[in-house]
Amino acid sequence: MRRYASVPFSDVQITGAFWSERLETVLTRTIPSQHAQLAKHNILRSLKLPQPVPPLTIPPHPNGFTTEIFWDSDVGKWVEAASYALSHRRDAVIEAQIEEIVTDLERAQAPDGYLNCWYQEREPENRWTNLRDNHEMYNAGHLLEGAVAYYRATGRDRMLQVMERYMDHIAATFGPDKKRGYCGHQEIELALVKAFHATGKTKFLDLATYFIDERGAQPHYFDQEAAARGEPAGKYGQGTYEYSQSHIPVRQQTKVVGHAVRAMYMYTAMADLAAEHGDTALKQACQTLWRDVTETRMYVTGGFGPSARNEGFTQDYDLPNDTAYAETCASVAMVFWAARMLNLDLDGQYADILELALYNNSLAGLSRDGETYFYDNKLESDGSHQRWEWHPCPCCTMNVARLVASVGGYVMGLAKDEIAVHLYGGAKATLPVAEGQATITETSAYPWDGAIRVQVQSDRAFTLSLRIPAWAKGATATVNGAPVPMTTERGYLRLHRHWGDDRVALHLPMTPQRVHAHPEVKADIGRVALMRGPLVYCLEAQDQAAPLHRLRLPRGADLTATFRADLLGGVAVVTAQGAALQNPAALYQTEPPTEQPSPLLALPYYAWCNRGANPMQVWVRE
Repeated sequence: MRRYASVPFSDVQITGAFWSERLETVLTRTIPSQHAQLAKHNILRSLKLPQPVPPLTIPPHPNGFTTEIFWDSDVGKWVEAASYALSHRRDAVIEAQIEEIVTDLERAQAPDGYLNCWYQEREPENRWTNLRDNHEMYNAGHLLEGAVAYYRATGRDRMLQVMERYMDHIAATFGPDKKRGYCGHQEIELALVKAFHATGKTKFLDLATYFIDERGAQPHYFDQEAAARGEPAGKYGQGTYEYSQSHIPVRQQTKVVGHAVRAMYMYTAMADLAAEHGDTALKQACQTLWRDVTETRMYVTGGFGPSARNEGFTQDYDLPNDTAYAETCASVAMVFWAARMLNLDLDGQYADILELALYNNSLAGLSRDGETYFYDNKLESDGSHQRWEWHPCPCCTMNVARLVASVGGYVMGLAKDEIAVHLYGGAKATLPVAEGQATITETSAYPWDGAIRVQVQSDRAFTLSLRIPAWAKGATATVNGAPVPMTTERGYLRLHRHWGDDRVALHLPMTPQRVHAHPEVKADIGRVALMRGPLVYCLEAQDQAAPLHRLRLPRGADLTATFRADLLGGVAVVTAQGAALQNPAALYQTEPPTEQPSPLLALPYYAWCNRGANPMQVWVRE
């Protein structure tokens, strides 16, 4: 069933200004500052299994749970993010820091291959007794992803060998005719598929398949596990197995429910396994869930999950702005899922959402200086929402860093006789195609400009598929200066020819556009959002002449885009002539308040709160 494969991050050179600047920031600011925070908060110390056992750094919640229990995952994600950055440019200091972590993991690993610093340090007798809550396999998955990334970036396999021993231990413990089980927080499944692709060893794929197939099967494993601990099955914090998408078998699921990050990680693995096994039922489940989340439960910014209570989903069209959770990790995970869906079907709807989540909700999670973060991403703020340097649960810090650092891995897809370009912004890769190879060089100032230039150097006949985003009305293209018909197939312009040294020019109009929400999204009735190209825009109070709540964007007002090199390192802004309510004579009166013209300036949503905290709105009264 697999039709395409994503071109690995290590095979794509990012050349464009937008992502090169972000990559450089992650390498020089984000990765070093995160390592310092991991040390400061004793996370790196935990790898050494210190004796005597130190007091908890993060005191437990009233329910007895401490986020310290999944510190291993933070280390794994940091190694992964750092490895992606090393692919951009090697750095001896960062490599030495990774090597020290690998040495600590080698020393910490138990003789039977088990490796979990919390349990080995504090509860060795309780290994594998609470998969529902305690993240053992989640931690293992992130460490495995870090090991695979480090191997791909540098060729060093010492960490991968450590993690293979751990996966062998897990495979010897869980599976048919062994201990039943799967993790309450999905992650290991997609990591195992990555390990399979890196090594070719089917044992990784088999273990991932078992965890997905077993999830939600009856009798419910979490009930059995709770009984073994002497606890009532349904008496726990979340109280419903929908929280971990284990309420029914995965192929029967039709609604996106529960914790948003867990859901997106699981759907990523489901799409991976559908591709590897030709599993039609898994593919159909993914398609059904995709429609549900993108048509009824997604923010305009590509954010997911409105509720802080469960860090996830509630009901259809429940998309409040000022209390939006829209966790950075969830939109990062949506990028993962969308990329896997593209490998099943070259369909622009998947690339459109990938790009939306990447450029907006995900990228907003990392500040321009690369050292502060958003965990949740509101679409409206009174000015109290601020970025932070660290968090008791720092999952989003490394998650957004690893996404930005690996952006090259989402640019292109590859089939036997086809190369697909999903994202623009400046990239180069030499790829095997049609029993030969081709060098693809894409040059542009995207996302600020829609003039795309693609140079193809090859001596082979194959199809070059260029994505035409749904927002690009009136796109045009030429090959070696000659216009080509804009006949697209599911969002891609497919150019088949015998290539030599050829130039393709693609023009994607970037006219600012108004976006209106479905009437069932109560928070957005009578309001409008702005987009230009892949970017969602917002108003920050410091750029306006009146308070945000008084502003209105008339339906007929012209929208103008201008590039401002002096603002936030260079961004395109959208301006319009708006209107602002004026002060009336009394607190209440029979006449409506008057309006006066008031210019509006909108900047990209990802860039907000980089000049200090101040009020912000995505949806503006119309």
